[in-house]
Formats: sequence, C-alpha cells, structure tokens
Amino acid sequence: MKGWALDNWFTILNAVGVISGLFFTAFSLRSETKTRRIANLLTITTNHRNVWKEFFSHPELARVLDASADLIKRPVTREEEIFTNFIFLHISSVYCAMNDELVIKLEGLRRDVAQFLTLPIPQKIWEKSKLLQNDDFVNFVEACRNWK
Repeated sequence: MKGWALDNWFTILNAVGVISGLFFTAFSLRSETKTRRIANLLTITTNHRNVWKEFFSHPELARVLDASADLIKRPVTREEEIFTNFIFLHISSVYCAMNDELVIKLEGLRRDVAQFLTLPIPQKIWEKSKLLQNDDFVNFVEACRNWK
C-alpha cells in the first residue's frame, strides 16, 4: 500500500485538491445565497417604504386604509386605484421572490394581505385588477383572503 501511495502521490494530491475545491465552492455558494437573500430583503424593504411614502405624502390617499369608506357615496378615485395597484405590484414582486427562494420567508405576508383586502377600496380594486395578474399570484392572494 505504501509503495502505491508513493507511486501515485501526485494523483492523490490532485484528488484532495479537487475535493477541497468542491467543498470550498459549496460553502461559498451557500454563503453567497444567504447574502443575496438578505440584499433582496433590504431591496424589498426599501420598495415597501417608497410605496408607503407616497401614501403619507398624499393625504387624499388616506381613504384607501379607511375600513368605513363608502364607495357608493364616493367611488374610488383614479389616484386611489393607482396607489392600490402599486401595492398589488409590490406584493406580487415579494411573492415571486419568495417563490423562487430569493428572499427569506416573510411570515406575516399572508396576514398582511388578508388584512389589506378586508378594506373596501383594496377589495374593489383587487376584483378589477386580478384579471391582469398571473394565475399563481391570484391563487396566493385568494388563499390569503381565506386564511385565518
């Protein structure tokens, strides 16, 4: 055995190097994946803040979060519809990122979507805009609406 190892030391050394390289690559990929997920989460947080910054900069959008908004007396405005669609686009982006495991799982997302869609204006706009959304996303949102 000792003679074989001496005769093949270069091959053994190459094999150890290749195996070590594979382990290092796997470790690096895992670390890079974690870093990318956190970076994606920070981007989502920034986008979330930007959407809601619009809300706070335009007081006329306050009715979007009004649980007692009467849509018969005062129908949804174009600004409310655009803002609410921005929120749906943001939720869709988060959903896609979570589905592709590009971001850590956001535990409260289902609850947040469910609560948002209990409001009259988001509910009305969702019924109109869901026809334009991907089927998977529509199924997710509808499941959130039925989630307890």
